Amino acid sequence: MHPFRKAVEDRDMAAVEALLAEEVVFTSPVAFSPYPGKPITAAILRAVMRVFEDFRYVREIADEGGRDHAFVFEATVAGKRLSGCDFLHFDEEGKIDDFTVMVRPLSAATALAEAMGAQFERIKTEAAAAIENGSAGL
Repeated sequence: MHPFRKAVEDRDMAAVEALLAEEVVFTSPVAFSPYPGKPITAAILRAVMRVFEDFRYVREIADEGGRDHAFVFEATVAGKRLSGCDFLHFDEEGKIDDFTVMVRPLSAATALAEAMGAQFERIKTEAAAAIENGSAGL
């Protein structure tokens, strides 16, 4: 099992954050602009763990070189079942430098957008604190 998948399934945010490159770019399924940097990405991922229920990975796909991975998942948010995929690219040091998420169906994506919107002030506060403390929020 890939270390990222294990960390997420164990709900070990310290391990997830340790896998993020400082310059990681997070592309959300429900926001137009990507979010650059480890502090905001870590804060978003912590919020996702708060809003997703019954989260589980159901499939893992990787390229031969091991730098590109797709992790297919299922979860519930606000009573809506969703399917999604985390597309990750790993840099030369094995850190995630590109993190893109896609989800379906539209009704679940809308519920996710609303749930994450309710978390966004906390996300911004956590990211700002991490930047101030010189860490990703550990």
